[in-house]
Amino acid sequence: MDRYSRQTMLPEIGEEGQRRLLASSALIVGLGGLGCPVGLYLTGAGVGRIGLCDPDTVSMSNLQRQTLYSEATVGMPKPLAAYERLASLSSATEFDLWPDGLTRDNACEIIAGYDIVVDCCDNHSTRYLIDDVCRRLRKPWVYGSIGAFEGRVSTFLPGASGYTGIFPEREVLEALPPSSGGVVGAVPGVVGSMEAAEALKVLAGFGTTLSGKLFVMNIKTLDFNIIEL
Repeated sequence: MDRYSRQTMLPEIGEEGQRRLLASSALIVGLGGLGCPVGLYLTGAGVGRIGLCDPDTVSMSNLQRQTLYSEATVGMPKPLAAYERLASLSSATEFDLWPDGLTRDNACEIIAGYDIVVDCCDNHSTRYLIDDVCRRLRKPWVYGSIGAFEGRVSTFLPGASGYTGIFPEREVLEALPPSSGGVVGAVPGVVGSMEAAEALKVLAGFGTTLSGKLFVMNIKTLDFNIIEL
């Protein structure tokens, strides 16, 4: 337990909370700007098994904000490149690679195998799919999105209002293309760290989550707000 001593010394976590983390599993859907810090912090914190789900490959333009990758990994499938980096951080962590991404054909089977899902994707269709499956399987999930200087985070627990409650315009939003606008690299770093913290609170059983709330931030104006849903 020496490895995790800086968090087990916190009474809110302790050795019991650490044991919960070591016995837990998390699925990261999307290994871009958000998925990179989520992967690093969940691995570092000692989550026992982590699923790495993304159909994309590493490109040069990713390196501005996607901190798991390097120039040497350009062209590699993101789950494989992420695995190589994260496995070097913790040899005790088990990793599952899902290079086909999350689809309507595989979502139930994949999500059923994890304690929590962390949404780090770039499109509404995948988020609605996660919401549908997690509600059906009664799985908690953490939502995160970014754009330009802004970011949003929320946590959806079983039995509580879901993603559709925040964004009811499903048909309109699902028709939109994946986000490809500009973003300051630090924004997904902040939002992804928030998502990792939310996942750790759920898995280890401490603190207050963003269930029923939406965290909204803007690093340009330094506005940080929590909206009651």
